[in-house]
Amino acid sequence: MAEKLRLMTVHAHPDDESSKGAATTARYVAEGHDVMVVTCTGGERGSILNPKMDRPEVATNLTTVRREEMASAAKILGVRHHWLGFVDSGLPEGNPLPPLPEDCFAVAPLAESTAALVRVMREFRPHVVITYDENGGYPHPDHIRCHEVSVAAFDACGDPDRFPAAGEPWQPLKLYYSHGFSRAKLTAFHEALQARGLDSPYGDWLNRWDPDRADVLERVTTRVECADYFDQRDDALKAHATQIDPDSRWFAVPRELEREVWPTEEYELVRSLVDTTLPEDDLFAGVREKVRVA
Repeated sequence: MAEKLRLMTVHAHPDDESSKGAATTARYVAEGHDVMVVTCTGGERGSILNPKMDRPEVATNLTTVRREEMASAAKILGVRHHWLGFVDSGLPEGNPLPPLPEDCFAVAPLAESTAALVRVMREFRPHVVITYDENGGYPHPDHIRCHEVSVAAFDACGDPDRFPAAGEPWQPLKLYYSHGFSRAKLTAFHEALQARGLDSPYGDWLNRWDPDRADVLERVTTRVECADYFDQRDDALKAHATQIDPDSRWFAVPRELEREVWPTEEYELVRSLVDTTLPEDDLFAGVREKVRVA
């Protein structure tokens, strides 16, 4: 029987799904595919990053507010959404760093969180999974744990001897990493803004960039054209009003300029059980030939 192609993206906190690969997911939803976002934690220990939302009634009810924001973003993107059910670890600060809370995602036993994700994978049966690289995109403990859990679940999902209580085995066919900020991308935007006589918010950022740090763009295997969905991505981002200031540098590049300079979102293929040719322009490359698509 013919079936829809299914894509799962696994994220640490609500808002990550909108700041990382949202235009890609919106594109695949628009093309008729089935997309699920899994959020590992509720973002309970996050800060309010938008000064306009830094109000007592918001801070007091942050967990509920972030759940409502996530529901709005999922609706805008057209994706299914699943809370994995773990508690935000927070971002430890200080020297030395304080210990992580005992109840948080980053210190939960790996087998426990892997089993939870395996159960969701076996229910949704994704053909393709996206998660973070080994650095988490940035070194937040929940992002790094999200990487560890996602890779472990991908490898265990099809094995009937692993987590037998988590449902019938299902083997996803491809695993991708999304990455953090690329120096090449920031440079392209910085130079394009300056060439048009516009202010760039990226100059100081680029000046502080460690010249010995490798650019994550060197690891990219797959560029997905998704410029038509940048507005939808932005709307999903703005739905996370506690996290995203609409006057911030998230929106510093005019969208027409962005579509011209950088119309893609990028990924690194790290596991594939189907034949594909690199570089790719489609996360379902090789899968389409294996699955009878509805």
